[in-house]
Amino acid sequence: MRRSVAETRLHPADLILPIFVKEGLAEPTPIVSMPGVMQHTRDSLKQAVAEAAAAGISAVNIFGVPAVRDAVGSGATDPDGVLNRAIADVRAEVGDALVVQADLCLDEFTDHGHCGVLAPDGTVDNDASLVRYSEMALAQAAAGAHMVAPSGMMDGQVAVIRDTLDAAGRSDVGVLAYSAKFASAFYGPFRDAVESTLEGDRRTYQMDSANRREALREVELDIAEGADVVMVKPAGPYLDVLAEVAAMSTVPVAAYQVSGEYAMIEAAAANGWIDRRRAITESVLGIRRAGADQVLTYWAVELAHWLREEWR
Repeated sequence: MRRSVAETRLHPADLILPIFVKEGLAEPTPIVSMPGVMQHTRDSLKQAVAEAAAAGISAVNIFGVPAVRDAVGSGATDPDGVLNRAIADVRAEVGDALVVQADLCLDEFTDHGHCGVLAPDGTVDNDASLVRYSEMALAQAAAGAHMVAPSGMMDGQVAVIRDTLDAAGRSDVGVLAYSAKFASAFYGPFRDAVESTLEGDRRTYQMDSANRREALREVELDIAEGADVVMVKPAGPYLDVLAEVAAMSTVPVAAYQVSGEYAMIEAAAANGWIDRRRAITESVLGIRRAGADQVLTYWAVELAHWLREEWR
């Protein structure tokens, strides 16, 4: 009876898997602060996305970890760079069985670790960064991305990317906008995953955790600029923001259950303090209940298998 009247349900198609590929690896490498998550080789990436497609999730969101970084993130636009090769590999492996999303940001590719290029005084240059974002969008579209996912929180990023893609005849490539991305302590393990070189923080361009109304303004701006999907990140600590975004958005809403959320549950479960499967399922269900149409979670494939078991 409880199942028949449940107001919110989970389905594998609600889930998106963030996935990491590192240049030059001989074999997949575990990420210590994210138990069960790997930095993939090109070959293991292909296997992982094939398993994701078989599990029935909707998409993968790919992050690249290059061997060499520089001030402007040259590897991000190199057709033979780790991320663009990975996009092409995934499309070749799964075709259209998954939506292939690519992280569109410079932080993994810059030697300073910021999400944009720097001005002479060391601050992030918003407009110069937008030029690099437009170049990244074209490179990722050429590699085969179905969607690009600008995550840098530069002002005007969605408009520039949308206009660039359209001008190149790539109106078929969608934009998943990181619209309300907060300057959060919950990103720590992710920075291990991408081997971040950042010193300091990103509070000058990521959002203040105290601001709900500002988040709604950011979402409105991205929708006006042409975003196909808007995102709230992190998910769990910002369910109030997520609910308000879902109530006002005219496009689908995604939420990213970030590395710190993942690591906390895995650590508590490893210590026997919580029921791992129930905690994972409840945490994702809560994000869906708050209004997310899509949930990016590192448990996407495992959770999809559990959901299929429950249907049997």
